[in-house]
Amino acid sequence: MTTSRRMPRPAHLRGLVGFQRPDLDSTRRRLAAALTVADLRALARRRVPRAVFDYVDGAAETESSYRRARDAFAQLEFRPQVLRDVGAVSTQTTILGRTSAVPFAFAPTGFTRLMHHEGEAAVARVAQRHGIPYAVSTLGTSTPEAVRVAAPDARLWFQLYVWRDRGAAEALMARANESGYEALVLTVDVPVAGARLRDVRNGLSVPPALTLRTVADIARHPRWWVDVLTHEPVDFAALAGWDGTIGEKLDALFDPTMTLADLTWVRENWRGPLVVKGIQTVEDARAVTDAGADAIVLSSHGGRQLDRAPVPLRVLPAVREALGPDAEIIVDTGILSGGDVVAALALGASSTLVGRAYLFGLMAGGEAGVERAVTLLAAETRRTMALLGAASVTDLAPRHVGLSADPPTPAPAAAARS
Repeated sequence: MTTSRRMPRPAHLRGLVGFQRPDLDSTRRRLAAALTVADLRALARRRVPRAVFDYVDGAAETESSYRRARDAFAQLEFRPQVLRDVGAVSTQTTILGRTSAVPFAFAPTGFTRLMHHEGEAAVARVAQRHGIPYAVSTLGTSTPEAVRVAAPDARLWFQLYVWRDRGAAEALMARANESGYEALVLTVDVPVAGARLRDVRNGLSVPPALTLRTVADIARHPRWWVDVLTHEPVDFAALAGWDGTIGEKLDALFDPTMTLADLTWVRENWRGPLVVKGIQTVEDARAVTDAGADAIVLSSHGGRQLDRAPVPLRVLPAVREALGPDAEIIVDTGILSGGDVVAALALGASSTLVGRAYLFGLMAGGEAGVERAVTLLAAETRRTMALLGAASVTDLAPRHVGLSADPPTPAPAAAARS
């Protein structure tokens, strides 16, 4: 049987062809085209100077700790259960005794206003809109008070490095408490700064120094430089006026003599929830929990401290077994998608922290970029749960994930230069 051709009617064409009104906002257009955190990373790389991008993207020495953390997520296998009712998937969970709409929080990150001039304020506003906890760093570029003013209703945590000057640390804890910060995140894996070779090669300094290299970079990233030079200078009260690389500044700041006994001192100065970040072994997880930590973060500091450090995702099952079902175990390092979040939850994490993911968004588009990162992560988390047959976070279990053996990862000679 043959059919005859006919001219299409205008009504039919209207149903087939739709024209979208172009968005005149270039930032919105770029962010809308970003479908993954990897897309945001690519945008970020083009938007900021190399030294700034490498500070976020890089890790310590050969960068094997970070690569191995990413490999662990890439190599795992999901095991879906079909014919489960996932008509209404909820990503809601409990973090430090309070409801959170998503099972991740914003990790503490330093030098945030280098990534975008709005810095911590932009991140805090997004956290407030979504009910996401945000840990503000000791090495942040905004004061604890300023971040609270920017987001008066946000769930703010304060991340503390223990200084050689204990009085200064006590004063910071008091300021965070006065500003209504919910919890203290004590970072314990930085007795000295890791060797972040990209930063050394790039000569990264805070505030940015105008060298021949940076002058050349202005031509490639004029908007970033205009924003930096026309807003409040980027600096840190703790580090102001010190010469040397960031690593040298941090070595002068941190206290390598801190021991487990010092948790008592922290407890005397902080009455709220205490989270100990930087745990990498079962033994240390038991020790800090026995010493009074309310939660721990299994973390290799994003691969930015000890090269060839344990992979948090691989340590997680043994730590969960050792601490039991009621311990609050947060996991970070290498989490760049909602699927990564779901994998960590299935293997025993109570929740997760994301760092690079939202910083890529911040570099790509300021507050709107952080918003885009959260939207992507939340949608990926929900979709992965549905495909696994898990309608709620509590439905996730080890049966949903196969964690393969850890193969050796070669260290390319140019890893730190990429």
